[in-house]
Amino acid sequence: MRLCFLGSPPFATPVLARLLESSHAPELVVTPPDRPVGRRRQLERSALAALAEERGVRCLQPKTVRDDDFMRELREFAPEVILIVAYGEYLRPEFLEVASKEILNVHPSLLPRFRGASPIQAAVAAGDRVTGVTIQRVAQKLDSGDLLLAEETELGEDETAGELAERLMVIAGEVAARALESVASGTAVFTPQDESRVTECSKLTVEDGLIDWSRDAEETRNQVRAMNPWPLARTALPNGKSLLVLEARLADEGGADAAPGEILSTKNALVVATGDGALELVTVKREGKQALAASEFCRGARLEPGVRLGEAAEGAER
Repeated sequence: MRLCFLGSPPFATPVLARLLESSHAPELVVTPPDRPVGRRRQLERSALAALAEERGVRCLQPKTVRDDDFMRELREFAPEVILIVAYGEYLRPEFLEVASKEILNVHPSLLPRFRGASPIQAAVAAGDRVTGVTIQRVAQKLDSGDLLLAEETELGEDETAGELAERLMVIAGEVAARALESVASGTAVFTPQDESRVTECSKLTVEDGLIDWSRDAEETRNQVRAMNPWPLARTALPNGKSLLVLEARLADEGGADAAPGEILSTKNALVVATGDGALELVTVKREGKQALAASEFCRGARLEPGVRLGEAAEGAER
């Protein structure tokens, strides 16, 4: 079965590694160009491209899959199946006609829940107890294709989006291998999505990390988990500068009579009132600085109970 693999690191790299060990190893890998990183903007080799080349698999790195030259090369390859993992680019209608059998997509949620660009963060932010990986047939409308396979996994109580992504990468490789086997053997069965159960999520921005202290403590804790490792939850200090929150937990102190965002305690922890309940900030950092225990940060910043966080949000550092 001639398989073309489209993917972007980091999520797609373990999936490709798993498939290269299977009976349905890709013969063509497509991944975005190497990107400049760091202050010197030096090109960093794509982990996915490096893996493909290490294993002797042909690799293409087009600037866009909408490029005519790339489409010509893809047609010449004549794939039977195309598997897409975290590629993140709009596909031309003619792309969907290239594969002679199937074009499949690996999506890190239990579709139809959380169609869109940030399903892992959305599941964590929503406080979901269960999420997973779905293999679907690609359709022109984003993430709307018929479902082939899904694998569930429980979320850890304190699991961050970054930690969940690491686990879902491994699950995705196993599910993708099973999906390809079912297509190859002719046993694949596709099921339409239940449109009445569709939820959607958009691409994350820095603004998604801004903490609204009027929300309740559990929602805010989930936001902190969901925004880690990027863009990180953030709030404004009284001086207008940003404080990034890496870890938080529900506090015993209720803060019923305090205003949202009001600091309740800095003695042994940084406890902040929310719209319902209070949150203990465990690990925080300033932009460009090292992460610190919140209690240690309070001593250096000279924060006192009674002052409010978030009031200067519009002027906060980015």
